[in-house]
Amino acid sequence: MKVRLKNMFLCFVVAALTTWPCIAPAENTYVGTAECKNCHEKQYENFTKFAKKAHSAKSVKIMASDLTEAELAGCYGCHTTGYGKPGGFVSYEKTPHLADAGCEVCHGPGSEHVKSGGDTSLIKGTLSMDDCEACHNESRVKSFDFKPLLYGGAH
Repeated sequence: MKVRLKNMFLCFVVAALTTWPCIAPAENTYVGTAECKNCHEKQYENFTKFAKKAHSAKSVKIMASDLTEAELAGCYGCHTTGYGKPGGFVSYEKTPHLADAGCEVCHGPGSEHVKSGGDTSLIKGTLSMDDCEACHNESRVKSFDFKPLLYGGAH
């Protein structure tokens, strides 16, 4: 009888654990460059004033009527924030805060970094040449020399 009760109890525990709703970890999504300003005001001001990528969607909008959907998608990958990724740019109407190549293009999605109050382990702080080369490469930009920008600070 004890063995039977023990087995029934174990079945109950297993059934409860397998049907209990799973709590998925929060997905790190894109929040937009304006959100970064709250803690990184100096970098935000420099970025929006001097960095061309802070206004990169303007060039795509100007050329959009002459491009196919596939060509536009190729542009969005580097000229918007998070295009094709969860929580990233979808359209100018649905996600206007992600319409330019903002901070998160280089530093990664920032929602968890922001929610944590600035935990630096939740955002990419140090960048490498590989990060830049995702967009700045010979097949996309023939004569772009990004080394001085990376080492001089892209902000």
